[in-house]
Amino acid sequence: MGQRGGVRRVPAYDGELGAAVARAQEGDEAAFAVAYRLVQPGLLGYLRGLVGDDAEDVASDAWLEIARDLRRFRGDGAGFRGWTATIARHRALDHLRRQKVRPRPTALEQDVLDLPGPHSTHDQALETLSTEAALALIAGLPRDQAEAVLLRVVVGLDGPSAARVLGKRPGAVRTATYRGLRRLAGRLGADGVTDEAPGTLGEST
Repeated sequence: MGQRGGVRRVPAYDGELGAAVARAQEGDEAAFAVAYRLVQPGLLGYLRGLVGDDAEDVASDAWLEIARDLRRFRGDGAGFRGWTATIARHRALDHLRRQKVRPRPTALEQDVLDLPGPHSTHDQALETLSTEAALALIAGLPRDQAEAVLLRVVVGLDGPSAARVLGKRPGAVRTATYRGLRRLAGRLGADGVTDEAPGTLGEST
């Protein structure tokens, strides 16, 4: 799934997505359905990490807003994924406030596991991120790490795009992603994780 040198899985369909969005902005309902089909799986995975079993409901609210404001969007397929993730995040935070559920605390230990060996952290962790069990593990990470991993790996955003969604500096998102994947690799029993520098999880160039 992932590639060495970065965690971003650049979706092969970004060109198709950008074209579909452009047609949808002109009123093509079938094109909007295509955009939905391409974006929804990653968006839903991200929301599951934020609101758990309420992800479907929050996603529905997000898509209502996306459809309403679609003509205001400017950008390509990758930009659309970032824009929709921002909207979904706002709806998720609204949901948590309404439910009076505070975000998961970040008081868990922040030290990165030191597991020397020949394999990279993200290669070990990415192999299992598509499963429900893996999403549950991600939800157990400190909040900043969980969101960074979900946006970079599940939604497929690059570092700057994920940083814009979270309102943080790209370097902070890069570090949170690295620490989150290191922690996941440890919890998944990934023997032989290298102590790679956070730069290996940096923005794609």
